[in-house]
Amino acid sequence: MRKVCILRLGHRPERDQRVTTHVGLTARALGANGMYLAANDIGIVTSIGDVVERWGGNFFVENDVKWKKCIREWKERGGIVAHLTMYGLEVGEVVAAVRERPEDLLIIVGAEKVPGDVYGMVDYNVSVTNQPHSEISSLAVFLDRLFMGREIEQDFPDAKIRVEPCKVGKRVIEL
Repeated sequence: MRKVCILRLGHRPERDQRVTTHVGLTARALGANGMYLAANDIGIVTSIGDVVERWGGNFFVENDVKWKKCIREWKERGGIVAHLTMYGLEVGEVVAAVRERPEDLLIIVGAEKVPGDVYGMVDYNVSVTNQPHSEISSLAVFLDRLFMGREIEQDFPDAKIRVEPCKVGKRVIEL
């Protein structure tokens, strides 16, 4: 199985902790293996690490990554890179081609304005919609289409808790 990771660009520690944490949690829940954070924010690493510890899985967060080096090294190792942006090709036109490729996949999710160099460094610039919206929603839609909905059924090894689906109320099981 190929590896799918996220590169979070433009994270502003004083402003974006909640959104970046949600990018990581969405990535984890919907089948990605880890996230590279192109900023120095140990709080994000700790917060997501706590979730992985309790809820299971092998998701990683690497802090303070140099984004150009990350992209360059990913491609040198034979991987492909998709950038989620309003200005790319429509997700429906691209995701099947990405899904069929066997290479490891790095998905770039921006926050503030993404540097122009990114657009030329990637294999795919992908638009989930051409309307303003959340990077979290773009990532969720892209991953769901990439994995064709099967990511929802994954198991998280070493979980200490899990939610048991129920029609009414909440049921959390301690394992």
